[in-house]
Amino acid sequence: KVPTMKMLLLLIALLSAALLASAAPPTCYSRVLSLSKEITESFKELQTSKTVDSCVETLPRLYLDIHNYCVLAKLRDFVAYPGCDRVVEVNELKEKARSLYTILISYCRRDLVFLTDDCNALEIPISPPIEHS
Repeated sequence: KVPTMKMLLLLIALLSAALLASAAPPTCYSRVLSLSKEITESFKELQTSKTVDSCVETLPRLYLDIHNYCVLAKLRDFVAYPGCDRVVEVNELKEKARSLYTILISYCRRDLVFLTDDCNALEIPISPPIEHS
């Protein structure tokens, strides 16, 4: 009976350790990366939506690359853009952009490394390669 009890306790300890290891909190980098992707996708959906106000077409482009130093200016410009205040989806997107900006300049300031400062790269997003079948 004792070996069975030891085996059961060992199994519980191993499972607990595995669960704790997989439940690690997100890093600053992973949070910024996921939020920037979420914002970029939301912006694309907003641009292609047929039911949204026509002012959406005038919004500044919002392709984000957190490895590009110009992303800070891009986020500031988008949040400060005066148009479309009456569109709920735009206000929600501006709020997410404001959050990302705050995270970048406050919480993650020392954790991030900008690899480029090519502002034009944020104007023309790079398309993924087309797969040939």
